[in-house]
Amino acid sequence: MATIVAFHAHPDDEVLLTGGTIARLAADGHRVVIAVACDGDIWNGPDQGRRLAELQASAAILGAAKVVHLGYADSGHGPLLYEDPPGRTRFARADVDEAAGKLAAVLTGEHADLLLSYDPQGGYGHRDHVRVHQVGARAAALTGVRVVEATVPRELVRRLGRPLLLLRLLTRHTFAEMRGYGTPNSAITHKVDVRRHAAPKRAALAKHWTQTSGKGRSARLFRALTRLPLPAFRVICGTEWFTEPGGRTGRLISEVPRSSPPG
Repeated sequence: MATIVAFHAHPDDEVLLTGGTIARLAADGHRVVIAVACDGDIWNGPDQGRRLAELQASAAILGAAKVVHLGYADSGHGPLLYEDPPGRTRFARADVDEAAGKLAAVLTGEHADLLLSYDPQGGYGHRDHVRVHQVGARAAALTGVRVVEATVPRELVRRLGRPLLLLRLLTRHTFAEMRGYGTPNSAITHKVDVRRHAAPKRAALAKHWTQTSGKGRSARLFRALTRLPLPAFRVICGTEWFTEPGGRTGRLISEVPRSSPPG
């Protein structure tokens, strides 16, 4: 049994970027730990902790064995970075070496064989996602754990970006920005077929009620995904992509080494 640590920025990212891969790894008998940098809360308030509870419910559906929060707060969207909430540091403001030390401790403590992180753009440029890439790369260097980075094909982003902008389902991005998101197809090293795990992926996404219950456009997009018939969801969300520094290619799942017993 191998141990995989899936490192993400916020609750819900674990489903959107790697949910099928987590479910597939768990179904194959591997142990998956989800490490999340941020709790998803912008401010301390009566709902603080709710998104971490939603993450726990999502992780259980996907088959993950454990959830770890590194202790940081969500940095939010927009040009301004708010002050830190009491007792927490916004992840975009976190010291990379300090955060990498926390993640490295998780990797070492869990005897991790593989780290799932993000590409240099953080997928779509969110500052917390970019920080995940920086922290993940540093933690991998500190521990020697193999790392692969979740991404999306840049060509797909360009093809879908304009219709989503025209439908106003995306409002925080411009098409010029989106042209640089993701990774060119030619540089993607691992394409994981997760169609057989579409049902738990969709069910896990639905557990993120905070994200699906709002009135904004992103909430409507989340709700639309969770309400898709399973065959349609399987088509849209049935592939997940990764790049591996160094260009190593092949099947991600079959390349996970089997761990030796600790000690």
